[in-house]
Amino acid sequence: MNVLTTIIQTIINMGATALLPVMICILGLVFGMKIGEAIKAGLFVGIGFQGLVLTINLLTETIKPVTEYYSKMGGGFTTTDLGFATVGAASWTVPFAPLAIPLIILVNIALIKWAKCTVMNVDIWNYIHFLIPGAMIYALFGNAWLGLIVTVALSVVSLYVGQKIAPKWGNYFGLEGTTCTTFSYITYMYPLSWAINKLIDLIPGLNKVDISMDKLQNKLGYFGDPAFVGLVVGLFLGLLTHQNFQTVVTIGMGLAAVLVLIPRMVTIMMEGLTPIGNNASVFMKKHIGEDAEVFIGMDIALGLGDPACVTCTAICIPITILYAFIIPNMSYFPVPLLGIVCYTSVMCVLASKGNLLRSIICTAVSMFLIAFFANLFTPEATAMMSVTGLKVSGMVTDGFFGNNIACIVISTISRLLGI
Repeated sequence: MNVLTTIIQTIINMGATALLPVMICILGLVFGMKIGEAIKAGLFVGIGFQGLVLTINLLTETIKPVTEYYSKMGGGFTTTDLGFATVGAASWTVPFAPLAIPLIILVNIALIKWAKCTVMNVDIWNYIHFLIPGAMIYALFGNAWLGLIVTVALSVVSLYVGQKIAPKWGNYFGLEGTTCTTFSYITYMYPLSWAINKLIDLIPGLNKVDISMDKLQNKLGYFGDPAFVGLVVGLFLGLLTHQNFQTVVTIGMGLAAVLVLIPRMVTIMMEGLTPIGNNASVFMKKHIGEDAEVFIGMDIALGLGDPACVTCTAICIPITILYAFIIPNMSYFPVPLLGIVCYTSVMCVLASKGNLLRSIICTAVSMFLIAFFANLFTPEATAMMSVTGLKVSGMVTDGFFGNNIACIVISTISRLLGI
């Protein structure tokens, strides 16, 4: 087991930007691509993903003065928000993690072959969305085997939900042949946003408002271009937080750059994914049947190529910070929580079909619930972190405990049972 743990940990420590190209290359070879074509496909996916990471980091750095402005207002909070990267990395250290990874892959392959599953999830880093609830089960109920079963079961749920949303995902974002398998967002943020949209449909006046980035550009010309929209939103955030002139302009230019660069990075990724998807289709039809198809399960970040997502993110960041002051008994200040606003917006935009007003409403509601539950379940979050390799002191939490529906359900059951 120690050897397996070391091997798994070494692979995971490569990080998503190094691991993803390797997985894509292997997948290409499995689907019958020539070795040179498979390597090229993996490289382009890796390059695009690396560019996407750099651009998201640019987004984070750009709005840093805004978050710092609000964080100065946050005093007296007793719980530490660890951030999703810390919690995610810690989840890989639970005892059953080395068994979970190969089991998830084997179950995925078996379901494709025998259970009409059409999704191949290559997004290994985001197995943390399954591992964190599994680790929580282990911490609260003291049963590692139950934690392993829950982890693998959630991976199966992710496959079939990803399969369900694949047509909408591909059509709206222009990402044919792929789907999103990031559990927390497809099983919680998407159905929640779908329900909010149904509610908006019943509100006279509001149900007629249809604002999209395409319509803005058509009506406003250059002034509706994503670059200009990013500039205006950035300038607004800078002025709202009383930044000096130089910082205001820097924020504006940074957001303008992000709105232009993210779609370009996704385009590069698709240059690698498209041939994989084409070969996968041929492979499935040959080995399973003429009606067979396969979607490549990818990270939610792939949807950030839509300008509405970044625009929605920028507007909802100050709204999210506001929740620190209006949620009753709020014990942590949600600065690290701001790192997941951009990912949350993707499913909100998808469910709202690009309607910017509806997307903002959905994202704002989603972030409120995430902040609320992350605060409510700090004891359970602290218990989960106690069984990982990361030692913490005091009470801790993270957005995972508010945006992962499995964590919410497990924590609620634990409370009801008095555990």
